Amino acid sequence: MVVNELNDFRSEIDRIDKEILKLLNKRAELALKIAEIKKKKGLSFYDPVREKRVINNLVKLNKGPFTDDTVKTLFRELLSATLALQESQKIAYLGPEGTFTHLAAIKYFGSFAQFEAEESIKSIFESVEKGLSRFGVVPIENSNEGTVTYTLDMFTQYEVKISGEIIIPITHHLLSLTGEKEKIKKIYSHPHARAQCREWLNKNMPNIPLYDVSSTAEAAKQASLDEEIAAIASEFAATLYGLKFIAKHIEDYKNNYTRFFILSKNFPNKTGSDKTSIMFSLQDKPGALYNALKPFKNANINLTKIESRPAKMRKWEYIFFVDFIGHIEEEKVQKTLDEVKMFCIELVHLGSYPMF
Repeated sequence: MVVNELNDFRSEIDRIDKEILKLLNKRAELALKIAEIKKKKGLSFYDPVREKRVINNLVKLNKGPFTDDTVKTLFRELLSATLALQESQKIAYLGPEGTFTHLAAIKYFGSFAQFEAEESIKSIFESVEKGLSRFGVVPIENSNEGTVTYTLDMFTQYEVKISGEIIIPITHHLLSLTGEKEKIKKIYSHPHARAQCREWLNKNMPNIPLYDVSSTAEAAKQASLDEEIAAIASEFAATLYGLKFIAKHIEDYKNNYTRFFILSKNFPNKTGSDKTSIMFSLQDKPGALYNALKPFKNANINLTKIESRPAKMRKWEYIFFVDFIGHIEEEKVQKTLDEVKMFCIELVHLGSYPMF
C-alpha cells in the first residue's frame, strides 16, 4: 500500500519535471527571440530593472512551501542561465576564488556568468573602465569594520558608475585539511576577518601565531596545502578548497554584513525603489558642508551614508561621498543636486541603482 502510494507521488513528480523542462526551454526560446530584437536595435541584453521586477513579482505570488529567499535564488539562476545563452557576461571580482566578493558576485549575477578574479580593487576599476569586464564587484562597507576607504579613493581616479548593490551576511569559520584543532600551528587570515574573530581566537587559540594574507580565500588556499595551517574563511571557500571545519561561526558579532557595489559604464533606469551615490568637494570656508547638505533636508531626501576622504591633490581639502534615497531621473533629485552644486567646487554623480 505504502509502496503504491510512493510510486504514485513519484510518477506525478516525474510528470511535473517533464512539464517544467518543456516550459524552461520554451522560455529560453522566447528570451533568444528578444535577444535578436535587442541586438538589431543596439540594446543591452542585461536589464537589471527588468530582472528585479520579475523576481519581485514572483515573490509576491509565492505561497510556499518554498521560502521567498529560495524562490529568489531559483529564479536568479534561471535568469543567469538564460542571459548566458544570449551574451557572455564577464564579471570582475576581488580574487582569488572563494572570497566574499566572489560570493557576492555569484549571488547578484547567478553562477552562469563569466567570473574573472582580479588581484586588487584598483584592477577591477581599471577592467571596467577599459571595457575588459562588463561589470565589477567591490566591497564598500562592513557593518562592524566600517567603510572600505580604498574603494572610495578609486572613484576619484576612474570613470565608472555604480549600477547596483548587494549586501551579504559575513560568517567566518576556522578551516583546515583535517579539521583537527590539535594539529594547527599557524592561522592565516585577512586582517579584517581576524579582527572580527578576535575574542574567539584569544579564548580558543591563544598560543597559535596569526599571519596576514590578502584575502580569506588566499588563507583557505594556503590551508589546503598544509595540514598544520588553519584558515579563517567562509563555507564557500571550504567547499572550493576541500577544507574541513575546526569550528563554525567564530565571528564575535553575529550581525555582520558587507555591502558591495556593482560597477559598470552605465547605471539603470529608475525602479521606484532606488539609491543614488555622489561625490563632491567643497570650498574651504565655514558652513560649506552645512550649505551643501541643507538642500537634501529641504527636499525631504533621506541621506543613508556620508563619508569624507582627503583630496590627494590638495592639502587640507576633502572629498565627500554621499548615498541617498532616490534616482537621478527624478525631478526632485535633479533640482536638489542643482542647488548642492552651487556650494561645491565639483560634484560627480557616481550612479543611481535599485536598492538591495
